[in-house]
Amino acid sequence: MSWAYRILFPLLLLLALPYYVWRMLRRGGYAAGFIQRLGFFPALPAKSPALTRIWIQAVSVGEIEAIGPLLRQLKASGQVQLILTTTTSTGYRLALERYAEVVTQVGLFPADLWPCSALAWRRIQPDRIILIEGELWPEHLAQARARGIPAFLINARLSDRSFARHRRFRTLSHALLSRFTLIAAGSAEDAARFRELGLNPIITGNLKFDVAGDDAPASEERLALRTALGFGTDPTTVVLLGSSTWPGEETALLNTVRDVRAAGIDLRLLLVPRHAERRQAVRAEISATGLPLHQRSTEGTVAPTGTVIHLADTTGELRRLTRAADLAFCGKSLAPHDGGQTPVECAAAGIAIVYGPHMTNFRDICRGLEQAEAACRVADPTALAGRIALLCDEPSRRLEAGRRAMAWHQGNRGATARTVALILDGLQASR
Repeated sequence: MSWAYRILFPLLLLLALPYYVWRMLRRGGYAAGFIQRLGFFPALPAKSPALTRIWIQAVSVGEIEAIGPLLRQLKASGQVQLILTTTTSTGYRLALERYAEVVTQVGLFPADLWPCSALAWRRIQPDRIILIEGELWPEHLAQARARGIPAFLINARLSDRSFARHRRFRTLSHALLSRFTLIAAGSAEDAARFRELGLNPIITGNLKFDVAGDDAPASEERLALRTALGFGTDPTTVVLLGSSTWPGEETALLNTVRDVRAAGIDLRLLLVPRHAERRQAVRAEISATGLPLHQRSTEGTVAPTGTVIHLADTTGELRRLTRAADLAFCGKSLAPHDGGQTPVECAAAGIAIVYGPHMTNFRDICRGLEQAEAACRVADPTALAGRIALLCDEPSRRLEAGRRAMAWHQGNRGATARTVALILDGLQASR
């Protein structure tokens, strides 16, 4: 089966190459460190017999943020040496910025082809490898198996689409997934899906609960942030966060802001598109409304007083900016989009949450939020506008939803400690 993957997967990569080249050129930043993608990983210090070298691969910004507490707790154990790789250029920059003092080396993940992967493996020489969430790299796992190196899948999840594919190709799926020594599932639903595929996962919970683990911001901090965003200090002003929005969702939010403001409520919009490279199209749409606009990437982090729309088209700031909001809409949840963007940071900040009907990647999380009466699912842009108007008009309802969201979040923390314990227990068992 290993050789089947080594033949089929490169063929699939070649077929997809034009699309990925287009994506790379569009998003930019891929030239830096490109040689690492061919397997030429930077030189590392000699391995210490007292430390286990763990190679952790986290694809992009979301995974890089999720593993912060995990990296720090593993480092604090004094038992490991950490090598962190990522796939996207934005993830790479964020990893360098946040974890340079935690890990021995930050690098770029090699192309999952035998020559590139084999070269990177010879240079890194890990004792363990860890993959995050749903990423499965066949050649990477084949290299681990050939060397007898344990492979862990943590915060493991299977989206509706990937689960359907795994069930359709059950034999190939089981051959690949069975290469993991440990699968630590992020939810009971994900664990059930892995079990249906013939695996034996352990439920540890979602690491993202521990990343967004701060208490609600102090009032002084929140006011300072809102002032810097151009929203002022008036307690009657309501700040709506558009969290990781996709095309069409900005339109719905802008229409909502226009209608609510026309009704006499001072509603402001902190808009954070999912893909920053869409900034020109989003800015043009905002400009057409005539509402005062500030674009963060070109005009700086301090906006003039009176800003109504703050376009936060930057990377790695969403969690901090969330703390300025009174309520939030989670993107990629209105048709035609599907999957959703995480509501966890919004819950941690203690703000009311609204999202569309298509939060399939966060089904367990949304079910818990809705049962706690901390979040509301709406059917379409019209219902979205109605719900936001209601939350703006009834501050007590909005504040209560935020309190419930924070309580729900606090009750779901602890995945990092459980995952770290499993990893370290595995190290002890192998010595």
